Amino acid sequence: MTDSNNCITIKGLNKVYKNGRHALKDVDLVIPTGMFGLLGPNGAGKSTFMRILVALMEPTSGEINAYGYDLLKQRKQVRKILGYLPQDFRFFAKYKTYEFLDYAASLSGFSNSRKRKDAVDAMLEEVGLFEVRDRYASRLSGGMKRRLGIAQALIHDPKVIIVDEPTTGLDPEERIRFRNLLFKVSGKDVTVILSTHIVGDISSTCNNMVLLNQGTVSFKGSPEEILKNAEGKVWKMVVDDKQLREVSNKYPVTSTIPFKRQWEIQVVADEIKGYDAESIQPNLEHAYVYFMENELNLWTNH
Repeated sequence: MTDSNNCITIKGLNKVYKNGRHALKDVDLVIPTGMFGLLGPNGAGKSTFMRILVALMEPTSGEINAYGYDLLKQRKQVRKILGYLPQDFRFFAKYKTYEFLDYAASLSGFSNSRKRKDAVDAMLEEVGLFEVRDRYASRLSGGMKRRLGIAQALIHDPKVIIVDEPTTGLDPEERIRFRNLLFKVSGKDVTVILSTHIVGDISSTCNNMVLLNQGTVSFKGSPEEILKNAEGKVWKMVVDDKQLREVSNKYPVTSTIPFKRQWEIQVVADEIKGYDAESIQPNLEHAYVYFMENELNLWTNH
């Protein structure tokens, strides 16, 4: 049984906008310590969910308990245990890297200048920015800016860290580095919530995940569990141009690679007939596509 003082518990969470649109519908979740993935397409309700969790938006109804605090009644206490890196995080152009982090630390309650300086230096080392501490934050590379963003979220040693689409726009090497940094942080008995539409970010780091679609929880569990749903549903085949067009009109194609003047493709479907298809092991992206396609079919049929 999960200790309510060491997790986030969400019951009956709803958000309805003034125009009547349901951004979130009856969300029930228990989010434990460690890396937790929030996956879903654009418009699924992820950003609304994030804004509610960081106390920037009020839900229409529901309950949220974060490490023993009632989020709706104890916002000040919750913010003290919370670190947040929004997708559109902005830096102050006039600050150097260490000055910006020092400013963030002072806002987080570091009143002792000596302790604050030590904490800033230690955090810059941890995120790999100590050597560029005197560079203006606005002149850092995209990956360095994201690392500085996570540094400001971590500087006060929070229990809950929420990051929204943190690897969007990063090159593959910087994306891996950022994911490894988050994974390292999650080993300190904290909850790291990673909201993303990039499937690889979830499969590489998270032991638990939830799939949001049109404001509802479509799946909750481990990546391994959602993978089981796609076993026997992923196919590899070699096709010519005409066949590629035919297959693309019938099934979701997840991979297309040139192969000896033809195409080697991967397709997600319950079954494939007539194309000499070979069944292959699914990855999380395949499982995500299969799950979303079946959800779409269910809504269409009802």
